[in-house]
Amino acid sequence: MAEKSSPFIAPQPIRPSAPIEGFALDSTNTPPSSTTSDSHQTFSHRDILRRALNNDASNITPALPESIISPAITPPSTPGGTVVSQPRVHPNETTQTGTHTKGPKLLEKLPNVECIVRARIPTTTGAEMFLHLYQNDSDNKEHLAIVFGNHIRSRSLDRVQEGETEMDRMIRGAYVGRLHPGRVSSRLEDGEEVPNEAGALQKGHTESPLVRIHSECYTGETAWSARCDCGEQLDEAARLMSMASEPTSSSTEPPVDGGAVSDAADGPGGVIIYLRQEGRGIGLGEKLKAYNLQDLGSDTVEANLILRHPADARSYGLATAMLVDLGLGADASPEGIRLLTNNPDKIRAVEGPNREVRVKDRVAMIPIAWRTGGQKGIRSAEIEGYLQTKIGKMGHMIR
Repeated sequence: MAEKSSPFIAPQPIRPSAPIEGFALDSTNTPPSSTTSDSHQTFSHRDILRRALNNDASNITPALPESIISPAITPPSTPGGTVVSQPRVHPNETTQTGTHTKGPKLLEKLPNVECIVRARIPTTTGAEMFLHLYQNDSDNKEHLAIVFGNHIRSRSLDRVQEGETEMDRMIRGAYVGRLHPGRVSSRLEDGEEVPNEAGALQKGHTESPLVRIHSECYTGETAWSARCDCGEQLDEAARLMSMASEPTSSSTEPPVDGGAVSDAADGPGGVIIYLRQEGRGIGLGEKLKAYNLQDLGSDTVEANLILRHPADARSYGLATAMLVDLGLGADASPEGIRLLTNNPDKIRAVEGPNREVRVKDRVAMIPIAWRTGGQKGIRSAEIEGYLQTKIGKMGHMIR
């Protein structure tokens, strides 16, 4: 009589003779049951995953054996609805081949966005920026735009609301120039320039503004994680944009009473669009599970697939809509933007389904440790593997 298995013993490994097709997620066949054998061979989850990846030549996330994947599903992505098993391919895009098979996720229509409030944020580096909080009709998350420079303004924020007072406008940030004690109007004060009503850039700028589309990363930005370079990229983007927003005039006289400098024009400035799509769109809880799988030997892409998530579940329709609202769309800024990214797919995705935003140039974000020969920046075995995976499997161009 066979001894009853303990519920605390892990399931038997898959027999090597079983065809991988029998374990596809959409298969109606039941995988063959394991029988007790002293001679069966054990395969690691990475071996099985590699076989599944090699057997799949399409651009669809490959099916994986049920014994190594979680029953969890990807939550609704941000924005654009729920991730489906058959990703929609934009009619104007060609399917890529090879290891990097995931193209940009384009929406047929941009979501509606509205800037609810804006506030000036003095930073620890001495630079100032304006933090814009956005709401939208795609999800219930509060996405952010970090704006460097006084001339980049939100159309929806500046729009006059019915019944509001001048104090109401100043409280929600719909004012020109700077606030100060005793100010009673949101309109122009002496020495301040008239902003473009459409929120477009002021004329005379010879360089396009910098833009960074940044997805939330609690571990890299708050918990000091050395598994990724997200926190470093956010800091570097802010540094570059604060430099780009400095006045271009040769005048060295400081502003009077905190007001604007009338004879100096702002630099091109920049915007960091901060999207709340943690863990490449799978959420913090699933991301931490992926970290455990990475400690078990998987890379960042394999870990997502094992958890039944796409390698990258993000989308960028919200970012495009926010850029248009900030006057950086093709209608108001035909000269385009300079996009800080290593991800070539992000360029096309950010431009939008109808090219609502024009990306003029791509500016690479090279890791600080690579630029300094390891003297500065993040140094860890984990981040080196992470960067190599992004290059080899996700098509990133880190140069």
